[in-house]
Amino acid sequence: MCGIVGYIGQKDTKDILLSGLEKLEYRGYDSAGIAVRNAGGVHVSKVKGRIAALREAVNEDVHATMGIGHTRWATHGAPSRENAHPHQSSTERFTIVHNGVIENYMDIRNQYLQDVALQSETDTEIIVQLIEVFYNELNDVAAAFRKAVELLTGSYAIALIDSEDSETIFVAKNKSPLLVGLGDGFNMVASDSMAALHVTDQFLELMDKETVILRRGEVKIIDPDGQQVTREPFKAEIDATDIEKGTYPHFMLKEIDEQPFVIRKIIQEYQNENDEIKLDPQIREAMKTCDRIYIIAAGTSYHAGLLGKQFIEKLANIPVEVHVASEFSYNMPHLSEKPLFVYISQSGETADSRSVLVQTKKLGHPALTITNVPGSTLSREADYTMHLHAGPEIAVASTKAYTAQMAVLAILAVDTARAKGIELDFDPMQELGIVANAMEALTDQKEELEELARDYLSVTRNCFFIGRGIDYYVGLEGSLKLKEISYIQAEGFAGGELKHGTIALIEEGTPVIALATQENVNYSIRGNVQEVEARGANSMIISMKGLDKEGDAFVIPHVHDLLTPLVSVVPFQLISYYAALHRDCDVDKPRNLAKSVTVE
Repeated sequence: MCGIVGYIGQKDTKDILLSGLEKLEYRGYDSAGIAVRNAGGVHVSKVKGRIAALREAVNEDVHATMGIGHTRWATHGAPSRENAHPHQSSTERFTIVHNGVIENYMDIRNQYLQDVALQSETDTEIIVQLIEVFYNELNDVAAAFRKAVELLTGSYAIALIDSEDSETIFVAKNKSPLLVGLGDGFNMVASDSMAALHVTDQFLELMDKETVILRRGEVKIIDPDGQQVTREPFKAEIDATDIEKGTYPHFMLKEIDEQPFVIRKIIQEYQNENDEIKLDPQIREAMKTCDRIYIIAAGTSYHAGLLGKQFIEKLANIPVEVHVASEFSYNMPHLSEKPLFVYISQSGETADSRSVLVQTKKLGHPALTITNVPGSTLSREADYTMHLHAGPEIAVASTKAYTAQMAVLAILAVDTARAKGIELDFDPMQELGIVANAMEALTDQKEELEELARDYLSVTRNCFFIGRGIDYYVGLEGSLKLKEISYIQAEGFAGGELKHGTIALIEEGTPVIALATQENVNYSIRGNVQEVEARGANSMIISMKGLDKEGDAFVIPHVHDLLTPLVSVVPFQLISYYAALHRDCDVDKPRNLAKSVTVE
């Protein structure tokens, strides 16, 4: 959520900033703005709404070679032009963009800004007004910037420009992601390398509580102790063409179609020339020697964690607990003696998960991050990382990252089982190859799944997903996909739980989608379908070939029982996509949601 991009160099900065912000649209936002500085001063343009509207609002006659831009996802104050970034100090000398949440902003306002008339409801404006107050005391912009930043409690990524300084962007970071992009005669700052890939592929990572003086030919990083830091740059391992839609109408549909290729890429990356699993020996040892695994995740990644628990417990015989990161952070349970923490995050920047990681690191517990972004915060700060190799995922609703998470967790479980001397009766890479083929077959059946979405979901206000065993966990993900992009109130339940209360909500025509891929509960879940049908439900059964019965709405190809979630979720993804499409929803950028949740 929220995005920052800044540029100082030789070229006109407006299009560089706007193009960078467009690359950050996937993060989720409700307003946007840019500020550019030239000899005439600082020129601010901002709107409530999309980057397209911002482009129209920008004065094309203003030329400048430095500036900052921002996409905002509302936290303090409603989405509006007044609350949109950039924000300016009272004299308009200082202009700021900020990601994150300042927890003590009211304390700062009451202590330092009682005589300042604020123009917005945001915590961000507090920062820029504070900097001006300190500048009036110190008569030194860099010192005022550092003093203000030191007072902030919470998360922040900040870029500040001074109307009287044509050579400097002031930058600071804590908890919120921020990178410096390097170029010949220019430098940049961005929340995400995607925002700068059209200009550079060389980046410097920033650590918490560092400040930066950014100039055209200089990057000066200062640590919390006031010492200058030297750091080697890294090259972003992202192909800019990967973040284009190509011929697809939406990123979500493109990413659903990419899933077979992602699974094959994972097989390639995690298998050596002898067809053995290729894994960091330290990860293998950490898995083998722990007495309990704690999976920490949020949203879709949490659902992947529930299935990872099944893989690890059933194959490797290690007890696993799966926790919602935002709850674990404030309500840590009693831990085992030798725990291993596994953090699952598409972006690697999930603030709730990082909060847990900070706590468990202080306790001395090892951590493994499973992420799609190798250089992300969770990846850098954990002891070990397993990369998803899914390529950039732009749509807010996760699809290919979710199935990649399950595939990597399955490989991890199999490798651990073998390391413990447990004999398995299947070849995981061969079975994942079958999964990829099955996914490809399903993505070729879009018309049939679109018809199901039209028949069952075109006019409904709610929908229930039911399953048993691992099908229940897939149902949770199916319900999340449907609700987040189509706005249909959807819930996932264990089949047997319906009659313990929820069946009271079943009315004539209520859609109930049941998943039946597990032989041991096939008849049980079909019995649950009969129960809701007796109360008027409009039911749909999605089954696996070999377990299918006459009248099933859709049949998925047969794959290994344990790996069915990688395949059975694909129809749910496509049904959700078409349900949203038929309701004229913004498929890639659903309302109120953000791709990368970088605040608690």
